[in-house]
Amino acid sequence: MKRAVRSALLLLCLSWANLAWADEKVTIWWAQWEPAAALQELGNDFETETGIAIEVKQIPWPSYQDQVFLNFGNNKTDFDIVIGDSQWIGRGATKGLYLELTDWLPSAVDIDTIHPRAARYLCEYPPGSGKFFAAPCETDAIGFVYRKDWFEDEGERATFKARFGRELHLPDTWQEFRDVAEFFHRPEQKRYGMSLLTGRGYDSIVMGFQPFLWAWGGNWGDAETFEVQGHLNSDGAVEGLQFFKDLLRFATEGGENADYYFNLEAFSNGSTAMVLDYFPFYPGIVESMGDQVGFFKVPRNGDRRFISLGGQGFSISKKTSARQQELAKQFIAWFQQRRVQEKWITFPGCFTANTELLESEAFRAASPYNATFAESLDHLRDFWNVPVYNELLAAAVQHLGEALDGVREPREALDALAEEHEMILMEAGLLEMQ
Repeated sequence: MKRAVRSALLLLCLSWANLAWADEKVTIWWAQWEPAAALQELGNDFETETGIAIEVKQIPWPSYQDQVFLNFGNNKTDFDIVIGDSQWIGRGATKGLYLELTDWLPSAVDIDTIHPRAARYLCEYPPGSGKFFAAPCETDAIGFVYRKDWFEDEGERATFKARFGRELHLPDTWQEFRDVAEFFHRPEQKRYGMSLLTGRGYDSIVMGFQPFLWAWGGNWGDAETFEVQGHLNSDGAVEGLQFFKDLLRFATEGGENADYYFNLEAFSNGSTAMVLDYFPFYPGIVESMGDQVGFFKVPRNGDRRFISLGGQGFSISKKTSARQQELAKQFIAWFQQRRVQEKWITFPGCFTANTELLESEAFRAASPYNATFAESLDHLRDFWNVPVYNELLAAAVQHLGEALDGVREPREALDALAEEHEMILMEAGLLEMQ
């Protein structure tokens, strides 16, 4: 009944807006990928219902962050809504860029229906505070695509069993993953075991390293005190980085510097057994390779399985007019409706934050990777989303890259990174001087 009343009130508001705001437009900026194209299609539906036009401007991923924050440097932004990465929310919330939605968001969506990881990492700042600066848009996670036809080949299965003394199955642990990667790694045949995320542009290497950091018991730092020493350079963190580095023996050519697009190519060209990437990048692979492919979630180490969170939320620019902010709220509220979310999940690579829908058979059946995605959500963690996240990210890319390239040993690299991260956090006033 509560949901029905909310929907009826929303429809009344939208009908009124249709009369009051004819010929108006909401501009949304997002990165260039399948979900952004799907959002434009939904935006066309919104215009049909309300008369308010939606324009989704797609910006290539490599330049997306730079273009957004350059635009925020103006007195008025060219967008009303930005769909920003999870790491951006701290900067957006504290630098006067994102409109606070704390009082408004509960009127647009039942907060209890939002997956708690999505609410914490995509919508709130500080995480868990109940202060909202974004509304759910696209939930996301990294996961593996694999050559299902290779795994099911009877000859391969027999050879694997003879060599390893067990059946060839999807790896559940990182140790099993290493064995499978080694087995399929045949560079003389132009076949390779796997490709992880190791790219030096933006956050690829960080997203690729995090599951090893956490699974071996390390962490970026203490979320309350912001202390880094002893967390990022613990014995477990060093072991995790060493394991990550050792796996590169079984990577495709160039896999020591593999970003999201490199991995898509490494898999779609038919050369690689297992590839790590974000789920919304997989629709094209499914379309082109069909039943040859399958999906599995990031492996565990012992009882620790952690997965890098992705995804973005709708944030309203504080540098757009009050009228445009109200129009933006109208669209965001419309998008959160159950009927719209049910359509959203039918588009390839589009993932809801609605817990009921994530658990529904309709969602799991919509795409071959959806079930694996849903199983991954409870294991998600994120990088720092503090205002100085970009400085922290740049330092991590540098030092982790040096470790993978053999310039520094893993312990030396993590000691240097921990020291630099603490300096950045001290200068930002987040970590007290010792």
